[in-house]
Amino acid sequence: MSELNALFRKRIGMPESETITFDTLDRLLDLTALAIPFENLCIVEEGTYVISRRSVMEKILVRNEGGLCYELNAILYFFLLENGFDAKLIRGVVYRHDVGAYYTIGRTHATILLTYEGQTYLLDTGFGSNLPLKPVPLTEETVSSRNGEFRIKKEQTEYGDYVLEMKLRHKDTDWRIGYTFDSQKLVTDETELNEIQTIIAEHEQSPFNKSPLLTQLTERGNVTLTNSSFTQWVDGVMTKETIDDERYKELAKQHFGLS
Repeated sequence: MSELNALFRKRIGMPESETITFDTLDRLLDLTALAIPFENLCIVEEGTYVISRRSVMEKILVRNEGGLCYELNAILYFFLLENGFDAKLIRGVVYRHDVGAYYTIGRTHATILLTYEGQTYLLDTGFGSNLPLKPVPLTEETVSSRNGEFRIKKEQTEYGDYVLEMKLRHKDTDWRIGYTFDSQKLVTDETELNEIQTIIAEHEQSPFNKSPLLTQLTERGNVTLTNSSFTQWVDGVMTKETIDDERYKELAKQHFGLS
């Protein structure tokens, strides 16, 4: 077993002896979401780095940090390959609900397409707390998990040929757009992931280069931490606390394992 395979299993609490099949991907995605936070500390602390299989492994599996989509989905992609899956990385464009349009800064969302028995599925562990927690087929079929309902529509947009839609549990009453992606434009090498990181780190319209953001799913909801607030969803009930720097550091360690 490779170092990456063993370390990934250790991080998410999956035994080395367990064979991962298509039918156990739900559990894999759930364990990954519970173990590895979505966070931008590397970006806001100006600690960008050259992304490669080795450097992402060091960051997420050795130093036990979290990351953004191009790191979280990259490490899951490498792990899936190690376990014999037919997986590809692709890029998408996230929808901005505040303005009712897609981001115009580029295809900055990295996600995964997996082919199994002739059917293609989307897997995503790097979309904040909006995670399907199950493979979503590219057939408009609705997939339900403890995090809500998800589906993918074939729809030609300026940036792709499919759209992920979601209805988050306790939060959404109607379907809303997550992002669009182009199923034909595969990420062919790691330079594209570095290109995404550069846009996220440097573009003035990037949502992730202004202040810290950490979010993670929990067994009963999710937690989100910024430098000014801490929000918890537990069984559909939201509580929000205004915090200072000292409390921020305390919560980052307590809930996200980050010092």
